[in-house]
Amino acid sequence: MQNKDLSPIDGRGLPALEEQIKEDLAFLCYPGASWVPQKDGVSDVVIIGGGMCGMVAWLALSTGGMKNIRVLDRAAKGREGPWLSYARMETLRSPKVLTGPAFGHGALTFQAWYRAQFGTQAWQKLDKIPRPMWMEYLCWYRDVLDIPVENDISVDQVEPEGDLLRLTVSGAQTGTILTRKLVFATGRDGTGGPNIPKFIEDLPRHLWAHSADEIDFSALRGKRVAVIGVGASAVDNSAEALEHGAAEVRHLIRRKDMPTVNKMMGIGSYGFTAGFAGLPDEWRWRFMQYSFSTQTPSPRGSTLRVSRHSNAYFHFGKATTRIEKSGDGAVIHFADGTSYEADYVILGTGFVIDPMARTEFGDVAGEILLWKDVYSPPQGEESADLGRFPYLNTDFTFQERRPGAAPWLNNVYCFNYGASASLGKVSGDIPGISQGAAWLARSVAATLYAEDVQSHWQGMQDYDTPELLGDEWEATDLETSARTKEGKVA
Repeated sequence: MQNKDLSPIDGRGLPALEEQIKEDLAFLCYPGASWVPQKDGVSDVVIIGGGMCGMVAWLALSTGGMKNIRVLDRAAKGREGPWLSYARMETLRSPKVLTGPAFGHGALTFQAWYRAQFGTQAWQKLDKIPRPMWMEYLCWYRDVLDIPVENDISVDQVEPEGDLLRLTVSGAQTGTILTRKLVFATGRDGTGGPNIPKFIEDLPRHLWAHSADEIDFSALRGKRVAVIGVGASAVDNSAEALEHGAAEVRHLIRRKDMPTVNKMMGIGSYGFTAGFAGLPDEWRWRFMQYSFSTQTPSPRGSTLRVSRHSNAYFHFGKATTRIEKSGDGAVIHFADGTSYEADYVILGTGFVIDPMARTEFGDVAGEILLWKDVYSPPQGEESADLGRFPYLNTDFTFQERRPGAAPWLNNVYCFNYGASASLGKVSGDIPGISQGAAWLARSVAATLYAEDVQSHWQGMQDYDTPELLGDEWEATDLETSARTKEGKVA
């Protein structure tokens, strides 16, 4: 008899789980019936990014019967997203029970994947998800759903061609691709890039790295390493340097105190996910600006991973003003008049949202409407970083800053971190990604249907498959039947 404390999925293995997934999807008539009229040589949707965001976007679209989709990723297969590159935490920061990209299918969750292999008791003992294991899960997710990600392909330029978009690509495929809709499912840096402060610009490149760069940590053995910042990525990179034998690692922190509370965790709910986009600008700005100003702290485990080393130091009130080369290293100068000499500098300064940094748009990036173009915050709520976020339509599409200057931006969907100021956290992080994908799919479907309404109207008129074959009834003359009835009564 099955132990009542264990799930029927407990330890059955992935093959059994995969069979369950196929059956569950079949019960739900997945994939949805195709309904979009096809155009030769034209994709209905191209998704840039084959990581978590791109894959769940594909699942949502294909569930809705949109099948003429291409998913492109510049990374090699199994290297999509940050998980095996610049993400250096030991475990994910999100709670293990979040459903992530499962899109409403329990058997597609990480929990089901884990428990099918290792059992429920192991799941109960698991604290948080090991980062490399999350990548294993995403690779399995891709395989079990047969998601057609095309790897080693970079989208270099996007430009309009009539009602379509022409994408110039390089890598495993070169040339151009025509598509009706384009989805940027490009994660944390998807509408910008790494934040590189000006104070680093005079330091030779071999003496510093951003936390998103590939870093040879073994080369830091015996070195004095300065890490600017104390967010999650800064702390993770400090730990790597310490574990690879750095002589010392010093966190140089502008703030006077360590951030300790993740304010966004205090309002996470279905109501926030569903309602944020409909709030007035002042409320959307206020929520996001407060989150930025209080800063999301590094997880406790990640911070302890650093502080357990006796040669790790946290220096507060050290706002960096300039850095200059000195001998084989660098001198870092602070606003309080002090300085520190380091052999290597790591910028834990996060990412900046700035459409101008996205070379795919070319000069047209300057025509994307930003929050700073629309909203002037009250004194005390200013934020230059937040002002650079794109001011999106409610369907994830970009808006043009000058009407008529780039109307084709309405065919480009921002399904990444850049959407958070306008629509909330539904397109870049694990907690709300499935809800965001459903929202995206409905938006794309509605637009495609409206654009093809003449074809759908003609299809309705041309449809001639009968429900009744003519042998289900017999026509009767009303008067004759009435007289016959009267005669029978008499």
